[in-house]
Amino acid sequence: MLRNLHIQNYALIESLDLDFTEGFSVITGETGAGKSILLGAIGLLTGQRAETAAIRRGATKCVVEGTFDVSGYALQALFEENDIEYEAECIVRREIAATGKSRAFINDTPVPLTILKQLGERLIDIHSQHQNLLLNTEGFQLRVLDTLSEDKSIRQQYAEAYRHYRDTAARLNELREQLTGDQGDEEYIRFQLEQFDGWRFQEGEQEELEQELELLTHAEDIKDSLYRIDTALSGDEGGQTSALRSIVAQLRSLSSIYPGAEEWHERMESLYIELKDIAGEVSDASESISFDPERQAWVEQRLDTIYTAQQKHRVGSVTELLDIAQRFRDTLQRIDEAGERIAAMEKETAAALEVLQHAAETLTAQRRSVATTFEKEIAARLIELGMPNTRFSVDITPRRQPDTTGADSVAFLFSANKNSALQNIADVASGGEISRIMLSLKSIIAAATAMPTLIFDEIDTGVSGTIAARMADIMESIAGHGRQVISITHLPQIAAKGTAHYKVYKEDTDDATVSHIRMLTTDERISELAQMMSSGTLTEAAINNARDMLGME
Repeated sequence: MLRNLHIQNYALIESLDLDFTEGFSVITGETGAGKSILLGAIGLLTGQRAETAAIRRGATKCVVEGTFDVSGYALQALFEENDIEYEAECIVRREIAATGKSRAFINDTPVPLTILKQLGERLIDIHSQHQNLLLNTEGFQLRVLDTLSEDKSIRQQYAEAYRHYRDTAARLNELREQLTGDQGDEEYIRFQLEQFDGWRFQEGEQEELEQELELLTHAEDIKDSLYRIDTALSGDEGGQTSALRSIVAQLRSLSSIYPGAEEWHERMESLYIELKDIAGEVSDASESISFDPERQAWVEQRLDTIYTAQQKHRVGSVTELLDIAQRFRDTLQRIDEAGERIAAMEKETAAALEVLQHAAETLTAQRRSVATTFEKEIAARLIELGMPNTRFSVDITPRRQPDTTGADSVAFLFSANKNSALQNIADVASGGEISRIMLSLKSIIAAATAMPTLIFDEIDTGVSGTIAARMADIMESIAGHGRQVISITHLPQIAAKGTAHYKVYKEDTDDATVSHIRMLTTDERISELAQMMSSGTLTEAAINNARDMLGME
C-alpha cells in the first residue's frame, strides 16, 4: 500500500511530502484546489502518460515518488523477471524533464513504462469519473467476470488455445495465398526453367570461357612469341641451353684443380636444370597452341548466351543464374507438394479449432457460473444502497467468431423499477445509480483480488444523505480487509468515516498559486466537516453536527 508520496514541481504543487495510513482515508477540498492534480501525480507512478505541460512553470523537471509496502502481495516474481531488487518497501519514481524526456525507476533501477504499468496495476486501482463510462463497454464487463473467477487457469488456457488456432489458421491462409500466387506464375516458371535446363550452365563456366576466348583471340601472336623464345633457348644455332650446358661442363673440370669453382659449378648447374625445364615447357606450349576459328566461334556464342541470360534476369554471374533456376525448381516443387501441405495444415487447424471451441465452452460455463453469483451480490449491495427494486442481470450470448476475449458477448442489464424492462445499464442508469453500481462492483472485485490500494475519485457523485453514509460504510468495509482505501469526496457523510482526513487547498503567493495537502487534526476535521455541511458558513449547529458525525460528545 502507499506509505508516502513525494511531489516536486508538478502543476500547482511546488513541493509535497505526504504520509498515508492504512485503512480508510478521505481527501476533501474545494473544487479546483488540486485534488485532480494529486490523482494525476499518483497516476504517473502507475505508468500513465506524462505531459510536459504538467511541469510547474519555471521548473526544469518534475519528480513524483511513491513509497509502497509491497510485502504480502506475491510480487517477488515480477521483480525477479525484470532484474529489479525486491524489497518489502518499494520506491517508485517518475521524472519528467521540460524537454519532454520521461524516466521511470523502481528501487532506483531504470525501467520502461511497460514494466511500471505492470507493477502499477498490482499496486493501485484508481477509480475516476471516466471509469463510469467503462461500465457499458463489453471489454470491461468481460474483465469483471474473469476477475471474479476463482480459477484463472481457464482464461489462460483459452488464451493459449486461441493463439494456437490463430497462428495455425494464419499459416493455412498463407499457404493458400502462396499456392494461388505460385499457380498464377506456374506456366511462366516452367517456361523459364525449360530455358535454364537447355542452357545447362555450370559453376565457374563463365570465367573459364572468358580466359579461353582471350587465348583463342591472340593465339597466333602467342604462338609466334613462344616460338621465338623456344628458338633462343634451345635453337640449333647457339641456343642458351646449350651454352649454359657447356659452362657447367667447364666449371666441373675447373673445380678439380681450382676449389673455388666448386660452388660456381653447383649454382650454375641449378640454373641449367631450371632453364632446361623452362625451355621444355615453352616448347610444349608452343606446340599445343593453334588457331581454331570454330572453337573460338563456339566460345563466343556460349558467352553470348550467358551474357544474354544475365541481362534478362538482371544479374552479373552464372552463380546468380543458377540460384534463380533453383528458386524456380523450389517453386514448382512447392506447387506439386502444396496439396499435401495444405491438407496437413487444414487438419492441424481443424484440431486447433476443436481445442479452442472446448476451451471457449469451458470459459463460457465459468462466466455463467460467476455471473449468477455476481448478479445476486450486486443486487444485494444496491438494495443496501437505497435501490430496493433493483434488478441486475448479466446477459451472455455467443459471438459469431471467437476472439481474444472468448466466444461470449456480455451485456450488463439493469432496471431500478419494478415495472421497467431490463436494458443496457448505461442507457437507463442515472449518474447516482451508476456511482452506486460502480462502488458495489469495486467492492466485489476488491474481495476477490489482492489489490493493496483503491482510490475513489468522487464515486459519490449524484448521491447524498443516508445513501452517502452507506457508501462510506462499504468503502470502510473494503479497507477493513487489510487494504488501503482513499476517497476523494465532497460529502461530509463520507468524509466523517475516514480514519485519516486530508485537505487539499490553494494558496496565493506574490508570483504564483500553490496547491497544498495535509492531514487534519481532530479540531480541523470538525471545522472542515462543519463547513462542508453549511456550504462554507461555519455555524454552531454545523459544528455540533460534525462532532456527532465523528462520534464525539
